[in-house]
Amino acid sequence: MSASVPTGDQERASGGARRAVPEPQAEPVAQTFDLVKVYGSGKTQVTALDHVNVSFTRGSFTAIMGPSGSGKSTLMHCLAGLDKFTSGRVVMGDQELNRLNDKQLTLVRRDRVGFVFQSFNLLPTLTAKQNILLPLELAGRKPDKAFFEQLTSSLGLQERLEHRPSELSGGQQQRVAVARAMITRPDVIFADEPTGALDSKTGTALLQYLRTCVDELGQTIIMVTHDAKAAAFADRALILLDGQIVDDLAYPTVESVNEALVRVGA
Repeated sequence: MSASVPTGDQERASGGARRAVPEPQAEPVAQTFDLVKVYGSGKTQVTALDHVNVSFTRGSFTAIMGPSGSGKSTLMHCLAGLDKFTSGRVVMGDQELNRLNDKQLTLVRRDRVGFVFQSFNLLPTLTAKQNILLPLELAGRKPDKAFFEQLTSSLGLQERLEHRPSELSGGQQQRVAVARAMITRPDVIFADEPTGALDSKTGTALLQYLRTCVDELGQTIIMVTHDAKAAAFADRALILLDGQIVDDLAYPTVESVNEALVRVGA
């Protein structure tokens, strides 16, 4: 990848300045209000989210962390409109997701949200270029050629655009997935363990690019991860336990994240 951004720890060690965490009054991209998600009923009932109130501002990079079963993936799925919640509100921009029907939710996910998953989720019969442009094709929108070239160049994909996923390395496939998520210029990108299937070097390069997307393009990224090193690339780390946010770390470092995770038994 052409983008190279030092981690928070590296910047502090070298005396570099880190991009400021957006102020609370900055424009919110996504918010939850008393968000509750309950699975099952009776003796098998599980409260995955317990009155969660949180706001994510434009141009921010947030890591969501916590032990297994803490609710981090459920929170992301509810924010992204992938999962219906029991009560409370989720607002994306000026739209309340709980007031939308299935068709309207589909349009929100298509037009306002990008997704990056651990398993890449590329279509095997399509080339890298076709996979990247697929969201625009589904929306009936023409690609911005200049933006496409900028995106694929910055991700180091220009020589691989005619290759199918089976002909790409894991890192290249994940970069295609990132480009696909970015191509619609979404309000927010949700990344679910984006480095989970990558080796350390490739994962670090991907996180550096996500950091650059935030700093230089103003992209908003919400990332679920169990990796403290990944969280150190973010502006903020939310720690969940039993469906509640129990810690909210600004300028997270590997050390501060690990200390917070120890406190919740992760």
